[in-house]
Amino acid sequence: MMNCREALIALNMLPGIGPVRVRRLMDRFGSASSILTQTQDKLMGVQGIGAESAGIINDWEKKIDLVAELEEVERRGLSILTLEDQEYPSGLRQSYDPPLALYVWGKLSPADCHALAIVGSRKTSHYGIQTARQFGFQLASNGFTIVSGLARGIDTHAHEGAVAAGGRTIAVIGSGLGQVYPPENMALAEKIASGYGAVVSEFPLNASPSKKTFPMRNRIVAAWSRAVVVVECPEWSGARITANLAGELGRPIYAVPGQIDRPSSAGCNALIREGATLITSGQDIVDDLSLLPLESALGESDNVDSGQVFPELDGSERLIHDALGNDSMRVDEILKNTELPLPEVNALLLKLEIQGLVCQLPGGRFAKKRA
Repeated sequence: MMNCREALIALNMLPGIGPVRVRRLMDRFGSASSILTQTQDKLMGVQGIGAESAGIINDWEKKIDLVAELEEVERRGLSILTLEDQEYPSGLRQSYDPPLALYVWGKLSPADCHALAIVGSRKTSHYGIQTARQFGFQLASNGFTIVSGLARGIDTHAHEGAVAAGGRTIAVIGSGLGQVYPPENMALAEKIASGYGAVVSEFPLNASPSKKTFPMRNRIVAAWSRAVVVVECPEWSGARITANLAGELGRPIYAVPGQIDRPSSAGCNALIREGATLITSGQDIVDDLSLLPLESALGESDNVDSGQVFPELDGSERLIHDALGNDSMRVDEILKNTELPLPEVNALLLKLEIQGLVCQLPGGRFAKKRA
């Protein structure tokens, strides 16, 4: 007999049903599993359930292959959380339309309740890229989980900053985990899932991205997070939608100011004009929220000075920094001098760049940053 978890996954796979309708059905019939046993006429007696929706639910076994979906999830080493599971994120559970199921690649942690969203434009400036990396790094260093959408632009660099800090990050995507989008971020997704957090989707495993799925993704980012940080975005964008959704949920909204003549900054400047808090560093958010998780994402605790954002250099970080000496170097030269693997060098260069200890020069060269 089907249990309630399996029923929720099945309902989540059905096209055009959604969490709001399912909630109404559960209010009427008592549980997710009982919904799938009702006749079409009884289903149509519930508000918002017309003949088409009732027919889809009544004929669910012909619409989806639940057994194949669960087997594929297990084969890929993924997991699924539903509203029946205690580990389901509390911020989402309390929202108006919580996802019926969350497909998870990687691991969620109780610490992820201390989550901050960093969002912004797909088309971003050098200023936006550097700011997103810096904020992701600083906030993850202070123990916050960075939530974003794995999209091109600001999202990507916010995730990268959190990973460079050795912190946690959650990538909420607008497609199934079997079709990670955008495809060029697959390596970043693998990195996140390998020990830095999780890649999460509410969509069935092989669902394709669409104009409808991205706004749905945005509501998860907004609801999951304690606050939303908008780094750079035009007047109308998905980032502004996420900020508006967060505001409706009572979440604080922070925005990074930008040049008044840049269309890419118009959205942030408008949010500030409308009441969002202007910020210039991750520490502004930490101070404003007046709440730090007990342990930083870097594994330090009681003996940490809460005003110190960056750890002192040691190990591989020191090796790279010392190798640069007084000259600029290409990545291949750094690899030769340090004998470190390329992925580690790239991550540590990003970390040192965010710390203000290294700068990237034209031609893909790196050098120590002079005071």
